[in-house]
Amino acid sequence: MTDLFQTTYDQLLTWCRGHDFAGHDPFDALNSSIFQATPLSNSRNARFIWTQLVKRSPVDLRALTRVPAQRNAKGIALFALATIKRSKVDALRLLSDLIDSKIDGYSGAAWGYNFDWQSRNFFAPRGTPTIVPTAFAARAFLENTDDPVSLRIARSVCDFILRDLPRPIDTDTELCFSYTPNHHTQIFNASLLAAEVLASVGKLTGERELCEVAMRAARYVVNHQRDDGAWSYGTEPTQSWIDNFHTAYILFSLKRIIEACPGADEFQSSLERGHRHWKTNFFLAEGWPKYYDDNPYPADAHAAASAIVTLVECRELDDSSLNMAQNVARWTIQNLHDERGFFYYQRRRFYTIRKPYMRWTQAWMLYALARLLESQSG
Repeated sequence: MTDLFQTTYDQLLTWCRGHDFAGHDPFDALNSSIFQATPLSNSRNARFIWTQLVKRSPVDLRALTRVPAQRNAKGIALFALATIKRSKVDALRLLSDLIDSKIDGYSGAAWGYNFDWQSRNFFAPRGTPTIVPTAFAARAFLENTDDPVSLRIARSVCDFILRDLPRPIDTDTELCFSYTPNHHTQIFNASLLAAEVLASVGKLTGERELCEVAMRAARYVVNHQRDDGAWSYGTEPTQSWIDNFHTAYILFSLKRIIEACPGADEFQSSLERGHRHWKTNFFLAEGWPKYYDDNPYPADAHAAASAIVTLVECRELDDSSLNMAQNVARWTIQNLHDERGFFYYQRRRFYTIRKPYMRWTQAWMLYALARLLESQSG
């Protein structure tokens, strides 16, 4: 089994290196030079529809609409995480590239996406820092803290979080960090990623106040856990869905906060309930990672990879977690892996989208395989 995962990891790393870790993204449709040349680029609804049209099309429209292949900061962070213990030369180059791609003008280090992003609830122009790529960049630098520069950068991310991110909820006992500096969203996994950074840095620097803020943010998310152990995506009516990988994000971050912060064991029962619900409702017996708790389709490599990462991270909660991670990885290789070395985007009910998205699919799968191999070697 280890040979299968190692061979797949090596093939995927070779393929990604051959493309210089650059490619397309499910949400990069607004990089189309044709769309940007039209008045539709100024319309919220048109931006959202165009993004979804290109994302969901069974035929890739990016060449026709002139969407360039580019690097993505979150993707580069994931590649760094995937190589830091297995290919140090790659990892150090990727971390250096992350430093070069920081967004200026904020209180601390921050990163955003390489495209305009129109979600259901807000618009983030290209160059807007957002907490998700920023938190994953911080996680990558925190894996390299034998280098003092990496720790300084991770600590700088805390300044961005504390000074630049709005807090739509902020009380003595709980708080919520927004997704971007220019909106007041309440998205559970995003706020908890910010808290994970604060907690992880605070553990290393001894700054108890960072952990205190992280715990308030964790408490907000825990207080919004459903009775069955699940979490919706956010607080708005349009954010009420429950999916596999955003749940996995929450579990991963919550576990790291508990490990980092004195007194955070108050969240342990919430973590365990969420973990049980997730494992029970999001996986089929053969290892198929369901996208939603009530629907297996689409079979998505990102959902598979984030599940593998979280199953490995939370393996102390359940003796079956590593076996489940292996089953998910084996199923994904059998069903979504191309003989050329990369992974497909999604298997839908009647067709498969074979597009090799770089950040969404390849970076996540390389990270997942690295964590799986790490768990088997230790």
